[in-house]
Amino acid sequence: MEMNPTELKRTRVVLHADHVSNVSSIDFPQNFDNADDDMAWDFEKFKKNFKVVISRLQKDAIEFDLIGIDASIANAFRRCLIAEIPTMAIESVFVLGNSSIVHDEILAQRLGLVPIKADPRLFQFKAVDDDATDLNTLVFKMKVKAASKNSKVKAEPGDILSDENTNVLSKHLIWEPQGDQLDRLADDPPRPVHDDIVLAKMRPGQEIDLEVHCQKGIGKEHAKWSPVATASYRLLPEIQILAPITGNDAVKFQKCFTDGVIEVFKNSKGEREARVLNARRDTVSREVLRHKEFDGKVRLTRVRDHFIFNIESTGILPPQILFGEAVQVLINKAKRVKEALTELTGDMQIDQ
Repeated sequence: MEMNPTELKRTRVVLHADHVSNVSSIDFPQNFDNADDDMAWDFEKFKKNFKVVISRLQKDAIEFDLIGIDASIANAFRRCLIAEIPTMAIESVFVLGNSSIVHDEILAQRLGLVPIKADPRLFQFKAVDDDATDLNTLVFKMKVKAASKNSKVKAEPGDILSDENTNVLSKHLIWEPQGDQLDRLADDPPRPVHDDIVLAKMRPGQEIDLEVHCQKGIGKEHAKWSPVATASYRLLPEIQILAPITGNDAVKFQKCFTDGVIEVFKNSKGEREARVLNARRDTVSREVLRHKEFDGKVRLTRVRDHFIFNIESTGILPPQILFGEAVQVLINKAKRVKEALTELTGDMQIDQ
């Protein structure tokens, strides 16, 4: 169905060969000279149009569609996911002994980036002047020694027997429960998310002995606290064929897009004709707009209020939990703004 120019400008971002038009959102009152067109924001209308559709859910990744919101809100969710959801990460490293080739400060930096599987909702933030307690700190210890297989010295627990280079891995970080943590965290004991992260290499006779303290923080302070590997969104692509594309042009048209976007079928006249199969898979390369034979036959757009979100967790929390936490962070921000406005305005009534 052909869209009228006003609706196209309001709801679609249009792609051209050398530029993009309708970039800015203009969905607000009195933007058009149309007295019947009321674009004032209405909660009931928003609730009716807003949708969340999950299209893929895996252990550490999720893809879902947010439909019916503004780009500013979608971007706020993305920023909250990256920088404002708390996690537990290694903050302090106490090196008791290190005879490996890796310097203490480099080893500490590598340890800090190891994601720790611990539910941050069960811990408190630790201020600079606060004492470490079982409510704000997790303790891990690492004591590994590389020993030769042919050594006559009796091996001790934790020794790695090898005559070659020995890998010190994240699995060598052993949790040391403090206070009542053993009972409180028994169902899901704290541990590195991955056991096979290489932290250092040692030769026989070398040793690493250290203790680390994990604390609660957010990615805004340091990237090690960010709970996501990636958090991104894109607008839903839309491809409109304005005039029939048949014969050899149909095959060429199909090759201008990613596999699975366009299909060629036989129409009622027995001719090969192109049609859109799955515009969602389009990478929006705009290759089709380079070819003169398709001028006026195709329009590439993106739906302004339809966002395809992709979240990849570091493994600390499931991705569906992370998005719920991001929503809660944004709600808390809105509440703080409302409280501040209430203090400024006194007894004036503020709408919900």
